[in-house]
Amino acid sequence: MIAALKPYPKYKDSGLPWLGEVPGHWDSRRMKFLFKERTEKGFPNEPLLAATQSKGVVRKEDYGLRTVTAMNGLENLKLVEVGDFVISLRSFQGGIEVSHARGIISPAYTVLRPRDDFEPRYFNSYFKSANFIRSLTLFVTGIREGQNIDYERLSRAFIPLPPPSEQAAIVRFLDWANGRLDRAIRAKRKIIALLNEQKQAIIHRAVTRGLPAEAAAKAGLDPNVPLKPSGIPWLGDIPQHWEVSRIKNEFHCLNTQRVPLNAVERGAMTSRTYDYYGASGVIDKVDDYLFDDELLLIAEDGANLVLRNLPLAIIARGKFWVNNHAHILKPKRGSIFYLAHLLETLNYAPWISGAAQPKLTQDRLLSISIAVAPPEEQDAIVHCTTQQTQPLTNAIARLEREIELLREYRTRLTADVVTGKLDVRAAAAGLPDEVEIELADTEIGASDAEDVPEEEAV
Repeated sequence: MIAALKPYPKYKDSGLPWLGEVPGHWDSRRMKFLFKERTEKGFPNEPLLAATQSKGVVRKEDYGLRTVTAMNGLENLKLVEVGDFVISLRSFQGGIEVSHARGIISPAYTVLRPRDDFEPRYFNSYFKSANFIRSLTLFVTGIREGQNIDYERLSRAFIPLPPPSEQAAIVRFLDWANGRLDRAIRAKRKIIALLNEQKQAIIHRAVTRGLPAEAAAKAGLDPNVPLKPSGIPWLGDIPQHWEVSRIKNEFHCLNTQRVPLNAVERGAMTSRTYDYYGASGVIDKVDDYLFDDELLLIAEDGANLVLRNLPLAIIARGKFWVNNHAHILKPKRGSIFYLAHLLETLNYAPWISGAAQPKLTQDRLLSISIAVAPPEEQDAIVHCTTQQTQPLTNAIARLEREIELLREYRTRLTADVVTGKLDVRAAAAGLPDEVEIELADTEIGASDAEDVPEEEAV
Protein backbone atom coordinates (compact mmCIF):
# COMPACT_ATOMS: atom_id res chain seq x y z
CA MET A 1 0.00 0.00 0.00
CA ILE A 2 2.79 2.42 0.89
CA ALA A 3 4.62 1.75 -2.35
CA ALA A 4 1.48 2.65 -4.32
CA LEU A 5 1.22 6.18 -2.88
CA LYS A 6 1.38 8.97 -5.45
CA PRO A 7 1.65 12.78 -5.34
CA TYR A 8 -1.46 14.98 -5.40
CA PRO A 9 -2.76 15.89 -8.87
CA LYS A 10 -2.21 19.63 -8.40
CA TYR A 11 0.25 21.73 -6.40
CA LYS A 12 0.89 25.37 -5.61
CA ASP A 13 3.79 27.34 -4.18
CA SER A 14 3.54 27.39 -0.38
CA GLY A 15 5.44 30.68 -0.18
CA LEU A 16 7.82 28.99 2.27
CA PRO A 17 11.30 28.36 0.81
CA TRP A 18 11.97 25.47 3.18
CA LEU A 19 8.71 23.73 2.26
CA GLY A 20 8.30 24.26 -1.49
CA GLU A 21 5.02 23.23 -3.09
CA VAL A 22 1.93 21.98 -1.27
CA PRO A 23 -1.33 20.49 -2.60
CA GLY A 24 -3.38 23.08 -4.44
CA HIS A 25 -6.40 22.81 -2.14
CA TRP A 26 -4.45 23.13 1.13
CA ASP A 27 -4.74 26.29 3.20
CA SER A 28 -2.05 27.97 5.32
CA ARG A 29 -2.29 29.96 8.54
CA ARG A 30 0.05 31.75 10.86
CA MET A 31 1.00 29.63 13.83
CA LYS A 32 -0.47 32.13 16.30
CA PHE A 33 -3.94 31.49 14.87
CA LEU A 34 -3.60 27.74 15.44
CA PHE A 35 -2.17 27.82 18.97
CA LYS A 36 -2.58 29.95 22.06
CA GLU A 37 0.38 30.42 24.36
CA ARG A 38 -0.21 29.06 27.85
CA THR A 39 1.53 31.04 30.59
CA GLU A 40 -0.24 29.95 33.78
CA LYS A 41 2.01 29.62 36.82
CA GLY A 42 1.48 29.00 40.52
CA PHE A 43 0.92 25.22 40.56
CA PRO A 44 3.80 24.01 42.79
CA ASN A 45 2.02 20.78 43.74
CA GLU A 46 1.73 19.52 40.16
CA PRO A 47 4.23 16.84 39.04
CA LEU A 48 7.44 17.93 37.37
CA LEU A 49 7.63 17.31 33.63
CA ALA A 50 10.53 16.87 31.21
CA ALA A 51 10.58 17.44 27.45
CA THR A 52 12.10 14.48 25.59
CA GLN A 53 12.68 14.16 21.87
CA SER A 54 11.37 10.62 21.49
CA LYS A 55 8.59 10.34 24.07
CA GLY A 56 7.32 13.92 24.12
CA VAL A 57 6.65 15.69 27.41
CA VAL A 58 6.40 13.17 30.25
CA ARG A 59 6.48 13.06 34.03
CA LYS A 60 10.07 13.04 35.24
CA GLU A 61 9.38 10.38 37.84
CA ASP A 62 8.04 8.04 35.16
CA TYR A 63 10.94 8.65 32.82
CA GLY A 64 13.77 8.17 35.33
CA LEU A 65 15.69 11.29 34.23
CA ARG A 66 18.99 12.35 35.75
CA THR A 67 18.17 16.04 35.54
CA VAL A 68 18.77 18.51 38.33
CA THR A 69 15.67 20.28 39.61
CA ALA A 70 15.65 23.44 41.69
CA MET A 71 13.09 22.67 44.40
CA ASN A 72 12.70 26.33 45.32
CA GLY A 73 10.40 28.51 43.26
CA LEU A 74 8.23 25.74 41.83
CA GLU A 75 5.38 28.23 41.71
CA ASN A 76 7.27 29.94 38.86
CA LEU A 77 7.15 26.88 36.62
CA LYS A 78 4.63 26.84 33.78
CA LEU A 79 1.54 24.67 33.75
CA VAL A 80 1.24 22.12 30.94
CA GLU A 81 -1.95 20.21 30.09
CA VAL A 82 -2.25 16.93 28.20
CA GLY A 83 -2.20 17.67 24.46
CA ASP A 84 -0.25 20.93 24.83
CA PHE A 85 2.89 21.43 22.76
CA VAL A 86 6.17 22.51 24.37
CA ILE A 87 9.06 24.36 22.74
CA SER A 88 12.09 23.30 24.77
CA LEU A 89 15.81 23.97 24.58
CA ARG A 90 16.13 20.95 22.31
CA SER A 91 13.23 21.68 20.00
CA PHE A 92 15.75 23.27 17.69
CA GLN A 93 17.24 19.80 17.21
CA GLY A 94 14.25 17.50 17.46
CA GLY A 95 11.07 19.50 16.88
CA ILE A 96 8.26 20.63 19.18
CA GLU A 97 7.16 18.05 21.75
CA VAL A 98 3.57 17.12 22.62
CA SER A 99 2.64 16.59 26.28
CA HIS A 100 1.27 13.28 27.51
CA ALA A 101 0.82 14.43 31.11
CA ARG A 102 -0.38 17.39 33.16
CA GLY A 103 2.30 19.07 35.23
CA ILE A 104 4.77 21.94 35.42
CA ILE A 105 7.87 22.69 33.38
CA SER A 106 10.66 25.24 33.04
CA PRO A 107 9.54 28.87 32.60
CA ALA A 108 12.17 29.10 29.84
CA TYR A 109 9.99 26.82 27.70
CA THR A 110 7.07 27.97 25.56
CA VAL A 111 3.80 26.11 26.13
CA LEU A 112 1.22 26.11 23.33
CA ARG A 113 -2.42 25.11 23.65
CA PRO A 114 -3.94 23.95 20.35
CA ARG A 115 -7.18 25.55 19.28
CA ASP A 116 -10.25 23.38 18.78
CA ASP A 117 -10.93 23.68 15.06
CA PHE A 118 -8.32 21.20 13.71
CA GLU A 119 -6.87 17.74 14.40
CA PRO A 120 -4.00 18.30 16.88
CA ARG A 121 -2.48 14.88 16.19
CA TYR A 122 -1.70 16.02 12.66
CA PHE A 123 0.71 18.51 14.23
CA ASN A 124 2.21 15.81 16.45
CA SER A 125 3.75 14.48 13.24
CA TYR A 126 4.19 17.80 11.46
CA PHE A 127 6.25 19.30 14.31
CA LYS A 128 8.56 16.27 14.17
CA SER A 129 9.04 16.33 10.40
CA ALA A 130 12.51 17.06 9.03
CA ASN A 131 11.30 20.02 6.97
CA PHE A 132 9.74 21.76 9.97
CA ILE A 133 12.78 21.09 12.18
CA ARG A 134 15.05 22.60 9.53
CA SER A 135 12.78 25.66 9.36
CA LEU A 136 13.39 26.34 13.06
CA THR A 137 16.86 27.64 12.15
CA LEU A 138 15.03 30.77 10.98
CA PHE A 139 13.78 31.51 14.48
CA VAL A 140 16.76 31.00 16.79
CA THR A 141 17.97 34.04 18.62
CA GLY A 142 20.12 35.40 21.45
CA ILE A 143 23.46 34.32 22.86
CA ARG A 144 22.30 30.70 22.91
CA GLU A 145 21.85 30.56 19.16
CA GLY A 146 20.93 27.07 18.16
CA GLN A 147 19.31 26.43 21.54
CA ASN A 148 16.75 29.21 21.94
CA ILE A 149 13.71 29.63 19.66
CA ASP A 150 12.06 33.05 19.51
CA TYR A 151 8.36 32.17 19.64
CA GLU A 152 7.32 35.75 18.89
CA ARG A 153 8.88 35.31 15.44
CA LEU A 154 7.81 31.69 15.06
CA SER A 155 4.19 32.57 15.85
CA ARG A 156 4.06 34.75 12.73
CA ALA A 157 5.27 31.92 10.48
CA PHE A 158 2.81 30.23 8.13
CA ILE A 159 2.01 26.54 8.49
CA PRO A 160 0.36 24.43 5.78
CA LEU A 161 -3.11 23.30 6.81
CA PRO A 162 -4.97 20.47 5.06
CA PRO A 163 -8.78 20.35 5.26
CA PRO A 164 -10.02 18.78 8.55
CA SER A 165 -11.08 15.54 6.86
CA GLU A 166 -7.64 15.24 5.29
CA GLN A 167 -5.88 15.91 8.58
CA ALA A 168 -7.82 12.96 10.01
CA ALA A 169 -6.87 10.81 7.01
CA ILE A 170 -3.19 11.67 7.42
CA VAL A 171 -3.30 10.78 11.13
CA ARG A 172 -5.08 7.51 10.40
CA PHE A 173 -2.63 6.50 7.68
CA LEU A 174 0.46 7.36 9.72
CA ASP A 175 -0.88 5.42 12.72
CA TRP A 176 -1.23 2.38 10.49
CA ALA A 177 2.09 2.75 8.63
CA ASN A 178 4.15 3.61 11.68
CA GLY A 179 2.56 0.76 13.62
CA ARG A 180 3.83 -1.73 11.07
CA LEU A 181 7.27 -0.16 10.86
CA ASP A 182 7.48 -0.07 14.65
CA ARG A 183 6.60 -3.75 14.90
CA ALA A 184 9.34 -4.60 12.43
CA ILE A 185 11.83 -2.57 14.48
CA ARG A 186 10.77 -4.25 17.72
CA ALA A 187 11.13 -7.68 16.16
CA LYS A 188 14.71 -6.88 15.12
CA ARG A 189 15.44 -5.52 18.59
CA LYS A 190 14.30 -8.76 20.15
CA ILE A 191 16.73 -10.66 17.94
CA ILE A 192 19.50 -8.21 18.88
CA ALA A 193 18.71 -8.78 22.56
CA LEU A 194 19.00 -12.55 22.14
CA LEU A 195 22.28 -12.21 20.23
CA ASN A 196 23.65 -9.89 22.91
CA GLU A 197 22.67 -12.37 25.61
CA GLN A 198 24.55 -15.10 23.77
CA LYS A 199 27.53 -12.81 23.31
CA GLN A 200 27.57 -11.77 26.96
CA ALA A 201 27.32 -15.39 28.10
CA ILE A 202 30.50 -16.24 26.17
CA ILE A 203 32.33 -13.23 27.60
CA HIS A 204 31.03 -13.77 31.14
CA ARG A 205 32.21 -17.35 31.19
CA ALA A 206 35.68 -16.35 29.98
CA VAL A 207 36.24 -13.44 32.38
CA THR A 208 34.94 -15.29 35.45
CA ARG A 209 36.09 -18.89 34.86
CA GLY A 210 38.75 -18.64 32.17
CA LEU A 211 38.77 -20.04 28.65
CA PRO A 212 37.27 -23.45 27.85
CA ALA A 213 39.90 -26.22 27.69
CA GLU A 214 40.13 -26.34 23.90
CA ALA A 215 40.39 -22.56 23.54
CA ALA A 216 42.93 -22.38 26.39
CA ALA A 217 45.12 -24.98 24.71
CA LYS A 218 45.05 -23.07 21.41
CA ALA A 219 46.05 -19.91 23.28
CA GLY A 220 49.02 -21.68 24.86
CA LEU A 221 47.42 -21.76 28.33
CA ASP A 222 47.03 -24.70 30.68
CA PRO A 223 43.68 -26.27 29.76
CA ASN A 224 43.44 -28.21 33.03
CA VAL A 225 43.74 -25.47 35.65
CA PRO A 226 41.92 -26.50 38.86
CA LEU A 227 39.38 -24.19 40.46
CA LYS A 228 39.30 -22.74 43.96
CA PRO A 229 36.58 -21.01 46.00
CA SER A 230 36.69 -17.28 45.38
CA GLY A 231 35.20 -16.44 48.76
CA ILE A 232 32.69 -14.26 46.92
CA PRO A 233 29.21 -15.84 47.20
CA TRP A 234 27.88 -14.52 43.92
CA LEU A 235 31.06 -15.42 42.00
CA GLY A 236 31.72 -18.98 43.12
CA ASP A 237 34.82 -20.90 42.05
CA ILE A 238 37.59 -19.30 39.99
CA PRO A 239 40.82 -20.63 38.41
CA GLN A 240 43.35 -21.40 41.11
CA HIS A 241 45.97 -18.93 39.91
CA TRP A 242 43.56 -15.98 39.63
CA GLU A 243 43.62 -13.20 42.21
CA VAL A 244 40.63 -11.95 44.19
CA SER A 245 40.83 -8.18 44.30
CA ARG A 246 38.67 -5.09 44.53
CA ILE A 247 37.97 -2.47 41.89
CA LYS A 248 39.84 0.12 43.98
CA ASN A 249 42.97 -2.04 43.80
CA GLU A 250 42.87 -2.40 40.03
CA PHE A 251 42.04 1.19 39.04
CA HIS A 252 42.89 4.79 39.76
CA CYS A 253 39.64 6.73 40.15
CA LEU A 254 39.75 10.13 38.39
CA ASN A 255 36.31 11.40 39.40
CA THR A 256 37.74 14.60 40.87
CA GLN A 257 38.70 15.68 37.34
CA ARG A 258 35.12 15.55 35.99
CA VAL A 259 33.46 18.81 34.97
CA PRO A 260 29.74 18.99 33.99
CA LEU A 261 28.60 21.40 31.29
CA ASN A 262 24.93 22.28 31.06
CA ALA A 263 22.96 22.57 27.83
CA VAL A 264 23.38 26.35 27.67
CA GLU A 265 27.17 26.15 27.99
CA ARG A 266 27.38 23.44 25.35
CA GLY A 267 24.99 25.30 23.08
CA ALA A 268 27.23 28.37 23.09
CA MET A 269 30.18 26.35 21.78
CA THR A 270 31.09 26.55 18.12
CA SER A 271 33.78 24.07 17.04
CA ARG A 272 32.32 20.99 18.80
CA THR A 273 35.34 18.81 18.11
CA TYR A 274 35.55 16.55 21.16
CA ASP A 275 33.21 13.89 22.55
CA TYR A 276 31.27 14.82 25.68
CA TYR A 277 30.54 11.69 27.74
CA GLY A 278 27.68 11.12 30.15
CA ALA A 279 26.49 8.02 31.96
CA SER A 280 25.63 6.10 28.80
CA GLY A 281 28.28 7.24 26.34
CA VAL A 282 28.72 10.26 24.10
CA ILE A 283 25.84 12.73 24.45
CA ASP A 284 27.28 15.81 22.74
CA LYS A 285 30.31 17.46 21.17
CA VAL A 286 32.25 20.27 22.89
CA ASP A 287 35.04 22.72 22.11
CA ASP A 288 37.64 21.43 24.56
CA TYR A 289 38.74 18.26 26.34
CA LEU A 290 39.63 17.19 29.88
CA PHE A 291 41.39 13.90 29.10
CA ASP A 292 43.79 12.64 26.46
CA ASP A 293 44.01 9.01 27.44
CA GLU A 294 42.40 5.57 27.28
CA LEU A 295 40.02 5.29 30.24
CA LEU A 296 37.11 3.18 31.40
CA LEU A 297 33.82 4.94 32.18
CA ILE A 298 31.13 3.40 34.41
CA ALA A 299 27.66 4.92 34.79
CA GLU A 300 27.15 6.61 38.16
CA ASP A 301 23.40 7.08 37.99
CA GLY A 302 20.32 6.65 35.82
CA ALA A 303 17.80 3.94 34.98
CA ASN A 304 20.33 2.07 32.82
CA LEU A 305 22.06 0.89 36.00
CA VAL A 306 19.00 -1.28 36.55
CA LEU A 307 17.58 -1.81 33.06
CA ARG A 308 20.95 -2.47 31.35
CA ASN A 309 19.59 -1.39 27.96
CA LEU A 310 22.96 0.16 27.12
CA PRO A 311 26.55 -0.73 28.05
CA LEU A 312 27.68 0.39 31.50
CA ALA A 313 31.43 -0.07 30.97
CA ILE A 314 32.62 2.17 28.14
CA ILE A 315 36.18 2.62 26.89
CA ALA A 316 36.91 6.26 26.01
CA ARG A 317 40.01 6.95 23.91
CA GLY A 318 41.85 10.04 22.74
CA LYS A 319 40.74 13.54 23.70
CA PHE A 320 37.34 13.83 25.38
CA TRP A 321 35.30 15.46 28.15
CA VAL A 322 33.40 13.63 30.91
CA ASN A 323 30.59 15.05 33.03
CA ASN A 324 29.71 14.09 36.61
CA HIS A 325 27.41 11.18 35.68
CA ALA A 326 30.15 8.68 34.83
CA HIS A 327 32.88 7.27 37.05
CA ILE A 328 36.33 7.52 35.44
CA LEU A 329 38.70 4.59 35.98
CA LYS A 330 42.30 4.22 34.80
CA PRO A 331 43.69 0.67 35.01
CA LYS A 332 46.76 0.25 37.18
CA ARG A 333 47.75 -2.88 35.25
CA GLY A 334 46.48 -5.35 32.69
CA SER A 335 44.23 -5.03 29.62
CA ILE A 336 41.61 -2.31 29.60
CA PHE A 337 39.56 -4.44 27.19
CA TYR A 338 39.56 -7.40 29.58
CA LEU A 339 38.70 -5.13 32.50
CA ALA A 340 35.88 -3.52 30.51
CA HIS A 341 34.45 -6.98 29.79
CA LEU A 342 34.80 -7.89 33.45
CA LEU A 343 33.06 -4.78 34.77
CA GLU A 344 30.33 -5.04 32.13
CA THR A 345 29.44 -8.55 33.33
CA LEU A 346 28.98 -7.48 36.96
CA ASN A 347 25.55 -7.32 38.55
CA TYR A 348 25.62 -3.95 40.33
CA ALA A 349 22.19 -4.30 41.95
CA PRO A 350 23.52 -4.97 45.50
CA TRP A 351 25.51 -1.72 45.38
CA ILE A 352 22.88 0.56 43.82
CA SER A 353 20.97 2.97 46.02
CA GLY A 354 17.76 4.83 45.23
CA ALA A 355 14.68 3.64 43.38
CA ALA A 356 13.38 6.61 41.38
CA GLN A 357 16.96 7.73 40.68
CA PRO A 358 19.29 4.70 40.83
CA LYS A 359 22.82 5.64 41.86
CA LEU A 360 26.13 3.81 42.12
CA THR A 361 28.35 5.87 44.39
CA GLN A 362 32.13 5.97 44.04
CA ASP A 363 32.71 4.29 47.41
CA ARG A 364 30.38 1.41 46.57
CA LEU A 365 31.81 0.93 43.10
CA LEU A 366 35.39 0.80 44.34
CA SER A 367 34.48 -1.66 47.10
CA ILE A 368 33.21 -4.35 44.71
CA SER A 369 35.22 -7.58 44.75
CA ILE A 370 36.37 -9.05 41.45
CA ALA A 371 38.42 -12.02 40.27
CA VAL A 372 41.30 -10.97 38.03
CA ALA A 373 43.26 -13.14 35.63
CA PRO A 374 47.04 -12.62 35.21
CA PRO A 375 47.89 -9.94 32.59
CA GLU A 376 49.14 -12.42 29.95
CA GLU A 377 45.95 -14.46 30.29
CA GLN A 378 43.81 -11.34 30.01
CA ASP A 379 45.12 -10.72 26.49
CA ALA A 380 44.40 -14.33 25.49
CA ILE A 381 40.84 -14.07 26.86
CA VAL A 382 40.18 -10.85 24.94
CA HIS A 383 41.56 -12.33 21.71
CA CYS A 384 39.63 -15.56 22.02
CA THR A 385 36.28 -14.02 23.01
CA THR A 386 36.59 -11.49 20.19
CA GLN A 387 36.97 -14.32 17.69
CA GLN A 388 34.14 -16.34 19.24
CA THR A 389 31.71 -13.43 19.31
CA GLN A 390 32.61 -11.86 15.96
CA PRO A 391 29.77 -13.58 14.04
CA LEU A 392 27.33 -12.37 16.69
CA THR A 393 28.79 -8.86 16.54
CA ASN A 394 28.43 -8.82 12.76
CA ALA A 395 24.83 -10.02 12.94
CA ILE A 396 23.99 -7.36 15.53
CA ALA A 397 25.57 -4.66 13.36
CA ARG A 398 23.49 -5.76 10.36
CA LEU A 399 20.27 -5.68 12.36
CA GLU A 400 21.10 -2.27 13.81
CA ARG A 401 21.70 -0.96 10.31
CA GLU A 402 18.36 -2.39 9.20
CA ILE A 403 16.67 -0.63 12.14
CA GLU A 404 18.41 2.60 11.18
CA LEU A 405 17.11 2.28 7.61
CA LEU A 406 13.58 1.57 8.83
CA ARG A 407 13.73 4.67 11.03
CA GLU A 408 15.01 6.77 8.17
CA TYR A 409 12.21 5.46 5.97
CA ARG A 410 9.62 6.21 8.69
CA THR A 411 10.98 9.73 9.09
CA ARG A 412 10.90 10.37 5.35
CA LEU A 413 7.43 8.86 4.93
CA THR A 414 6.03 10.99 7.75
CA ALA A 415 7.61 14.15 6.33
CA ASP A 416 6.29 13.44 2.82
CA VAL A 417 2.78 12.76 4.10
CA VAL A 418 2.38 15.72 6.49
CA THR A 419 3.79 18.18 3.93
CA GLY A 420 1.62 16.91 1.08
CA LYS A 421 4.26 15.24 -1.05
CA LEU A 422 2.21 12.02 -0.99
CA ASP A 423 -1.58 11.67 -1.18
CA VAL A 424 -2.86 9.20 1.43
CA ARG A 425 -6.60 9.93 1.25
CA ALA A 426 -7.54 6.80 -0.68
CA ALA A 427 -5.13 4.62 1.31
CA ALA A 428 -6.51 5.87 4.64
CA ALA A 429 -10.10 5.24 3.50
CA GLY A 430 -9.28 1.61 2.79
CA LEU A 431 -7.61 0.84 6.11
CA PRO A 432 -9.11 -1.73 8.51
CA ASP A 433 -10.52 -0.77 11.87
CA GLU A 434 -7.41 -2.09 13.65
CA VAL A 435 -5.61 1.22 13.10
CA GLU A 436 -6.46 2.43 16.61
CA ILE A 437 -4.88 -0.73 18.06
CA GLU A 438 -1.72 -0.05 16.07
CA LEU A 439 -1.43 3.37 17.66
CA ALA A 440 -1.34 1.94 21.17
CA ASP A 441 1.57 -0.31 20.22
CA THR A 442 3.91 2.19 18.57
CA GLU A 443 7.64 1.78 18.83
CA ILE A 444 9.61 3.93 21.27
CA GLY A 445 13.01 5.44 20.57
CA ALA A 446 15.96 3.18 21.11
CA SER A 447 18.14 5.29 23.32
CA ASP A 448 16.35 7.56 25.73
CA ALA A 449 18.82 7.48 28.52
CA GLU A 450 20.41 10.67 27.18
CA ASP A 451 17.25 12.05 25.62
CA VAL A 452 17.42 15.28 27.60
CA PRO A 453 20.49 17.06 28.98
CA GLU A 454 21.63 15.42 32.18
CA GLU A 455 22.22 18.69 34.02
CA GLU A 456 19.36 20.67 32.55
CA ALA A 457 16.83 21.82 35.15
CA VAL A 458 13.13 21.81 34.41
